[in-house]
Amino acid sequence: MVKVQRIVLDVLKPHSPNGLEFSMQLAEKCPGCQFNFKVLEVDEKTETVIIIVESESIPFDDVFDAIAVMGGSIHSIDEVDVIGVNDSADSSMQTNV
Repeated sequence: MVKVQRIVLDVLKPHSPNGLEFSMQLAEKCPGCQFNFKVLEVDEKTETVIIIVESESIPFDDVFDAIAVMGGSIHSIDEVDVIGVNDSADSSMQTNV
């Protein structure tokens, strides 16, 4: 099993919701995750932002869905930190030969 512990996303979002509201809504959808939000560029109708998500195990599908619901789209995944974890259920099913 693999846990995603940190992910850096390049996101295009509309001006509304603003950065604080956007981050708070992400945090509500993903309890236990810490979000860092940084604006890189502002255009007439959109903002390009970097969102850094950190947690013991990030529910990335929930993060991606929450961004889409607020009108954002992920341009790229710029960084990822993952860790492999032993799955106790699988190891208990193994037998010595």
